[in-house]
Amino acid sequence: MINLAIFGTGRIGTVHALNAAANPEANVKYLVDPVRSNHMTELAKKTAAIEADVDTVFADADVHGIVISSSTDSHADLLVQAARAGKAVFCEKPISLDFATTISTVESLEQSGIRCMMGFQRRYDPDFRTLKERLSNGTAGHIEHILMISRDPFPPPISYIKRSGGMFLDQSIHDLDMARYLLGEEIKTVYAVGNCLEDAAIGDAGDIDTAMITLTSISGRFVQISNSRRSAFGLEQRVEVVCSKEVLSIGNRLHSLLTIADHQGLTSSSPENYFIDRFAWSYKAEMQAFVELIETGTPALTNIRDGLEAQRLAVAALESMHTGKIVELER
Repeated sequence: MINLAIFGTGRIGTVHALNAAANPEANVKYLVDPVRSNHMTELAKKTAAIEADVDTVFADADVHGIVISSSTDSHADLLVQAARAGKAVFCEKPISLDFATTISTVESLEQSGIRCMMGFQRRYDPDFRTLKERLSNGTAGHIEHILMISRDPFPPPISYIKRSGGMFLDQSIHDLDMARYLLGEEIKTVYAVGNCLEDAAIGDAGDIDTAMITLTSISGRFVQISNSRRSAFGLEQRVEVVCSKEVLSIGNRLHSLLTIADHQGLTSSSPENYFIDRFAWSYKAEMQAFVELIETGTPALTNIRDGLEAQRLAVAALESMHTGKIVELER
């Protein structure tokens, strides 16, 4: 049985705690959150976990792995403590809002040799995995162009935006990771534009709500990403990969597959309205992958280096938006 400690009991921490508790190979031993709440107490009851503090977790030799889903400003410190304690770690993005801190943290973890994976759940979505398989085995031919469209149904609270690190680091980073994953190679240049078109309060908070990002890979392939903090009809998650033999596409996940046709035309369901619902299966799969990483050493689809490289692209996108220039990446 793999004993886990969950850091953070907000929306995503709750998802991870419940998925881990439902896994027959795992046990949620501790829940850790600096803000004790009724929700945390109820979650502890549901998962049969103990409410604890940081020191208790790292002093317990029976804890095999930790899940970091707490506020971003705590990620780097918890990662370093995990490395010192020799505990496997699953960490939500980003590693830190400060890129220099991210680099030093990743170096520390890689030197420690602990098992680590990042929370890029789209890699565990069945459709994305099938798409990736066709790219990897050559069935689709070579990639020519990738188009991604990701639009949230509604903006997060302004209080969240102020501490999120901005749209590129909070939202676009998932698309940037997926670009690397599908291409199977690194990015050479980044060009981005962004503006605040829908919600003036987001602009007042120093962020944007609409963006376009163009990536060029080291072999010259292109990726275009369209992001928005809002959509008129629900969560929009689409991707199209143009290859030499096939064009592969993933559409929106709808509430219902029923389509009604009558004299007025066609009517279908709107997309699912919340990313946790859209990727519910993916969150379960990535927690299973973390358990297997600890138990058998089976490599996960993500590692700490993926977190670093996705953030590198997000930082470059922000620089490009501010300077109006193409940013060429150096590694």
